[in-house]
Amino acid sequence: MKTDYDFIVVGSGATGAMAAQTLVESGSRVAVLDVGEKDEVYAPLIPEQDFDTLRRSDPGQHRYFLGDEFEGVPWATTKVGSQLTPPRNFLTRNTERFLPFESETLSPMESLARGGLGAGWGTGCYLYSKAELGAAGLDEPGILRAYDTVAARIGVSGTFDDVAPYCLRELRNVQPSIELEENSAAVYRAYQRRRAALNARHFYLGRQPQAVLSAPMHGRGATQYRDMEYWSDGDKSAYRSWMTIDQLQKAPNFTYHERCLVTSFSEGPSGVAVRVLRTDTGETQSFSARKLVLAPGPLGTARIVARSLGSGDQTMPFLCNPYCYIPCLQWRRLGSEPQRLRSSLGQLVMFMDEGGQNFDVGMAVLFSYRSLLLFKLMKETPLNFADARVIMQYLQSAFIIAGIHHPEKPGPGKFLRLRPAPGSPTGDMLTGQYTFSDAENATNLNRERKLRWALRTLGCQPLRTIRVPQGGSIHYAGTLPFDSSGKPFTLSPQGRLSGTRSVFVADGSGFRYLPAKGITFTLMANAHCVALESLRNE
Repeated sequence: MKTDYDFIVVGSGATGAMAAQTLVESGSRVAVLDVGEKDEVYAPLIPEQDFDTLRRSDPGQHRYFLGDEFEGVPWATTKVGSQLTPPRNFLTRNTERFLPFESETLSPMESLARGGLGAGWGTGCYLYSKAELGAAGLDEPGILRAYDTVAARIGVSGTFDDVAPYCLRELRNVQPSIELEENSAAVYRAYQRRRAALNARHFYLGRQPQAVLSAPMHGRGATQYRDMEYWSDGDKSAYRSWMTIDQLQKAPNFTYHERCLVTSFSEGPSGVAVRVLRTDTGETQSFSARKLVLAPGPLGTARIVARSLGSGDQTMPFLCNPYCYIPCLQWRRLGSEPQRLRSSLGQLVMFMDEGGQNFDVGMAVLFSYRSLLLFKLMKETPLNFADARVIMQYLQSAFIIAGIHHPEKPGPGKFLRLRPAPGSPTGDMLTGQYTFSDAENATNLNRERKLRWALRTLGCQPLRTIRVPQGGSIHYAGTLPFDSSGKPFTLSPQGRLSGTRSVFVADGSGFRYLPAKGITFTLMANAHCVALESLRNE
């Protein structure tokens, strides 16, 4: 068949954008198929000023801070994504309609946005250790080279301190860390005083590497410390996947097709036909290419592959890092004047490595709390609203939030399955189960207990542990695990879908293990490697 493109990439998130850039730079004719939801309401309303100034002076601030429909005031916490700000709500727009999911034990968050979930990435960058890469099924030499490539594209700031072995390894071209805001700086100083005691119990704290610029790069500005990262991408200092798509659209060999929900594919003698459902008209459409690179995320890829291969009742494994967060009161900061120019992104990270092998470590990302607005914390207190408002206002400058992430391995209670659903636009629905064994629960609770001790040692008094719904970490993987045997519903170690000649998977579907460390930077590195493999495999 005559093909429209050399490569079709499905999805514009962190993995799709990286794979597409690698393919475009090779000179290939590349198309990205994407639904492409974006914010066209709130972004134009947000002035390029800092959070404190806006809160004090902008008469129209209620529109973007609370939302025109007050969608920024979610009182329920039973749904993943309920903490999204109004300007970020486009991340989940239309997912319930076009990506239906049903389960009593799993509540994942998916995106049809331009930039995917990467449009709301927390920017933490972590390089996996040799042991972690091996457990995930990734080739260490190739991934290490890819880390450098991705860092050169997106910009990474960081510090080679006590956590560098867990984060940066020997990453090149790292910009200096952004300035540490005062609340986190107090924790950092406390660590320096108690470093020996914490290290003796295998705790290490340092600066979190971030995809945030401290110096201008590739036409993007350095951070202006406006504390608006959860609301606006005005200075483009924090990397978002759509920025790569915008850059690629300037290339003559790249095409971006929006409003295209990919449903399935079929291979022919000379290429791949890709079928899409138009989300604007409801019509079906077909595109063709010599090769297909799937990167809509592990759940989206699971749907597409299950439909295309005629899965019947195929069960696919599923990985998701267990996650909770612990609000803490840093007593040394009580009564301090809040800092005006700063960042509320996580700036410190703490690792617990009891085995000393940089494997199966626990992790806590520490960030202070201001720009996400206090009312979201007030509903977690046992006080009435009026009293909580006054008390929280005075405690604001002393809050530290610890986001706790655990490593994740496959288990019999963790799987997905595609089943018929005649009422859905695609005629089916993804369902699944996500439950832990008693041993897994005990291990995670024990790790959290030890992390709470470390927080108290740093002068951060834990107030309570807040459990998010299963899937709350938004770190997903493992639906089509790497397997060199070639059995159905697996990937080759290089990312080719078993049983196909020209279909590759560039998202985290192949990962057989998830460290506690944030997955996004490694996802992008793997996507670059898969794209290179698809080019070599001519």
